[in-house]
Formats: sequence, C-alpha cells, structure tokens
Amino acid sequence: MPFVKVMIHAVWGTKSRYPFLTKEVKQKVIKHIRENAQTKQIFIDRLNGHTEHLHCLFGLNAELSIAKTLQLIKGESAFWINKYQLTEPKFEWADEYFAVSVSESMLDKVRAYIDGQEEHHKKVNYAQEYDEFMKKYKFQNHG
Repeated sequence: MPFVKVMIHAVWGTKSRYPFLTKEVKQKVIKHIRENAQTKQIFIDRLNGHTEHLHCLFGLNAELSIAKTLQLIKGESAFWINKYQLTEPKFEWADEYFAVSVSESMLDKVRAYIDGQEEHHKKVNYAQEYDEFMKKYKFQNHG
C-alpha cells in the first residue's frame, strides 16, 4: 500500500461567476461535497467559499489525479444541485480551476485563509482574488 501525503489547495468558480452560492445553498453544497468525497475516499481538510466560488484543501490520493478528483467533486455536485433544484437558473461550475500544492509548513495558513472566506470577501471580490492567485502562482493568464 502506498503512503501518500500531497495536499492541494484548489479553487473553482461558478459558470460566468454567477452568485449561485447563497449562504443557505453554500452550506448544503459543502455538506454534500464532503459526504460525497468520503464515499470516493477523497480526504477534504477544508472547504469553504463565497457566492461564486469554493476553496478546497484536499489530500491527493495515490489513485486519483488532481483533474479526476476535481471532476468527481465538481461534476457530481453540479448534478446533485440540479437534481434537487437548489438554484434557479440551472447550476454550472466553470470549467477552469486553480490547484496548487501546499507544504506542511503552510497548511495552517491555508486552513485559516479558507475558513476566513466570508470576512475576506468583504474586502476583496472574486475577480480580485482570481487575479491575485494568477500573479502569486505565476499562472499564464488565459483570459
């Protein structure tokens, strides 16, 4: 059995940054994603966000790639949201996402950042946060 500990901080938004994730909807979606991830043996350490995006700190397991893990989380949750009609109009996640590895020494800082999303977004909107991630992690800007 392999022993793997690779922590990933992933961020993904709603399609066209539509504010689907009201407080009530977000709580239901987070609860569901956590339960669904457990059944797929995906370890979620932290999960939180704001009206148009989520942050997830998860452990990458030996069998799944980052893309497959996020496909399982995003695809299944969008299906579930629409099945139970939690949003109007039809819910969709954006195709793109960020994913960066997190060193052991930075885990607590990332956890605090994810836990503090409500407070953070009183000062910074998602577009600004998106731009900060692009610059901080030196991603090529595709848009």
